[in-house]
Amino acid sequence: MSLEVIILAAGKGKRMRSGLPKVLHTLAGKPLINHVLETARALAPRAIHVVCGPDHQAVQAVAGGDLVQCVVQAEQLGTGHAVLQALPQAGPEALVLVLYADVPLVSGDTLRAVIDGAAQGALSLLTVVVDDPGGYGRILRDAQGRIAGIVEERDASDDQRNINEVNTGILAASARALEGWLARIGDDNDQNEFYLTDVVALARQDGTAIHATAAPGKEEVLGVNSRQDLAILERAYQRRMAQALMSRGVTVIDPNRLDVRGRITAGRDCALDVNVVLEGNVELGDRVTIGPNNVIRDSTIGDDVVVLANCVIEQASIAAGVRIGPFARIRPGTRVQQQVHIGNFVEIKNSELRTGAKVNHLSYVGDTTVGRNTNIGAGVITCNYDGAHKHRTEIGDDVFIGSNCQLVAPVTIDQGATIGAGSTITNDVPERTLAVTRARQRHVAGWRRPSKDGKR
Repeated sequence: MSLEVIILAAGKGKRMRSGLPKVLHTLAGKPLINHVLETARALAPRAIHVVCGPDHQAVQAVAGGDLVQCVVQAEQLGTGHAVLQALPQAGPEALVLVLYADVPLVSGDTLRAVIDGAAQGALSLLTVVVDDPGGYGRILRDAQGRIAGIVEERDASDDQRNINEVNTGILAASARALEGWLARIGDDNDQNEFYLTDVVALARQDGTAIHATAAPGKEEVLGVNSRQDLAILERAYQRRMAQALMSRGVTVIDPNRLDVRGRITAGRDCALDVNVVLEGNVELGDRVTIGPNNVIRDSTIGDDVVVLANCVIEQASIAAGVRIGPFARIRPGTRVQQQVHIGNFVEIKNSELRTGAKVNHLSYVGDTTVGRNTNIGAGVITCNYDGAHKHRTEIGDDVFIGSNCQLVAPVTIDQGATIGAGSTITNDVPERTLAVTRARQRHVAGWRRPSKDGKR
């Protein structure tokens, strides 16, 4: 029996108070629906059907891709009606799993348990026991403890509202059975909608076994209906990521102040201080130390690297033993070899710094190759942009560049050359020579500076 997944994504999300469809709001830097799609793909279904609203072209654009088919629900007539829009796309012998695009943290292991229940011919439900069941449909059980139905809170009696086992909305059943039950449900309820949950009572009436899987915790099945919900889930997700990193041997100084927004790999004995943000694909080697308030995006960080506070590293490759920061910015296309020092208020862009090079403070190095053991002084700028095009600067090995120099590209500084402080270099500098372009110092005797009263 093949698996087909239906993801409901047509909700308008009015409580988000946003022009963006609810399911496109981001969790850990990724749209909510993408979390659900990723989990669904891991279940190896034959197809994934995403039910969208008629004005949700943006959702269709994000959801499209491998295995995914988008189905439009022209009128929002409830969850049962939404599933009916997608069922014709699934074969009658398929096993159908229904998910929600605004419930992003449900795990694959939990869903496999739901699928296994349906594979035995049952209607398989995912439930959860919570301290505060407000807002959820309550699970009704008979005297023998078997599930007899689900009642939405707005339709529940006072006694029923005291029930702590609630419906998550996630269920699985054969497509044939599900289609038959949905054809029989009505809209005689407070919202005049066709509730998917009404299939439970019909399955019970038909004598179909009802299998219940209990979610391991409420956070896994929380949905997003407001920005407050989104913030709660963001912290839940980040705690999960922090726990995973710590279980792999990473020291996380404060799990409540770490943000992981991508795929992170880390070697042994790494340490992450507070307010670190890791985005995209980040690889950390062994014994990497990341100080507080750093952002690292789509980068590889080698063994024994130290990144001091308040740095941004993006699309860069940093080799072993490098020291960066504080307050450094490493921009895309930068490749840093071993034992390089990049200091405070230094910006590097699309450049290669070879082994042992030093750029210790207040400098901009763009579109540049910096040779081995070269030292770049404070306030040095590579002038790489002429207003229309970018040009490269080539700096050889063992070069010393004094403070407050400007290197106007395209220009080459050969091996062993020295640039005197305060120079503006517009021509190539030969090997092992000194280049100085600053004006000769002179003294004016008897000069008095102006004063506010006009007296000198």
